[in-house]
Amino acid sequence: VLALIAFICIETIMECSPCEGLYFFEFVSCSALVVTGVLLLMFSLNLHTRIPQINWNLTDLVNTGLSTFFFFIASVVLAALNHKTGAEIAAVIFGFLAMAVYAVNTYLAIKKWRMSSRQQSSRQTSDYIRARTESREVDHRPEIQRLDA
Repeated sequence: VLALIAFICIETIMECSPCEGLYFFEFVSCSALVVTGVLLLMFSLNLHTRIPQINWNLTDLVNTGLSTFFFFIASVVLAALNHKTGAEIAAVIFGFLAMAVYAVNTYLAIKKWRMSSRQQSSRQTSDYIRARTESREVDHRPEIQRLDA
């Protein structure tokens, strides 16, 4: 929502002389809004479960981390290059607010990613132990003949 408000604020600006900061902020806010919206839609509709090849926790972590970083850069650049109009000041404020929310989400995504990677590694370890145990039990079963005997 904050990325949308920041994007709307930046779109209301009619004139700019050095427009690079404005264009960069517009690109960052629009990109973050679209990518986050697509991921939100996929998670809400459970579409991510249909594509298990993708590590969705890591995808969310990368999205929020990059959005945090780019919102910070874009907000600092726009704050340095703005003309003190109301729309530019509002865009900078909402840009920093969006950056803060993305930073909190990045922290939560890191915790979730670490937890899922621990569970996955413990699952792999237990599968390995189970396979080793089953292979040792084969040696003690008389109904299975060894080929080298």
